[in-house]
Amino acid sequence: MADEMADRTLTPTHPLADRRRLLAAVADETAGAVRLELEAPVAAVDLRLDPRGTGPAAIAADLGAELPSEPDTWTAHPTGTALRLGPDEWLLTSTAARPEDWEFHLDEVAVAHGGMAVDVSAQRTSLRVRGAARELLSFGCALDLRPAAFPRGRCAQTLLGQSGVLLAAGLDGDVDDLQILVRPSFAAYVADLLVDAAAELVPQPA
Repeated sequence: MADEMADRTLTPTHPLADRRRLLAAVADETAGAVRLELEAPVAAVDLRLDPRGTGPAAIAADLGAELPSEPDTWTAHPTGTALRLGPDEWLLTSTAARPEDWEFHLDEVAVAHGGMAVDVSAQRTSLRVRGAARELLSFGCALDLRPAAFPRGRCAQTLLGQSGVLLAAGLDGDVDDLQILVRPSFAAYVADLLVDAAAELVPQPA
């Protein structure tokens, strides 16, 4: 009995695994006007540093890219993104790092400069909306998402329906590509909201 219990392992499951087909069907239903894609989990670290000190430069040297200097903007680094959430807060993501190792390493650098870094990899899951992303999100988001007001390189914490989300524009270079980061407990709600809103973009018979 003990051996059987020792052999049991927990298999990581995407919070939206049961909605994968539903999300994928949106592209067909809207004739390619909008596409909803699940993104694989990534390492994520919440970084707190005094922007006036030497910490941001030290982290930038470690990442191999500058941290965004303006609030509500993001920049790329070699393995992910850095999103500035507030005056002294950044969210760093990486597709290559092990969450626990990366957090420990970044925390060492941050602590040496009076800051801190915390692993928040399990705190959010992400969806990518491509195509008519801005039109789709306008059904549930009060932000002005027009490219002139929310261009590539911008990010914002806001509400989508009744759920708090973090939006980032143009991560892949396409201005109409929006990433939605949402807490796993609200992910199904956000997915269903987007699928329902996509019905408004289904082509109508002539």
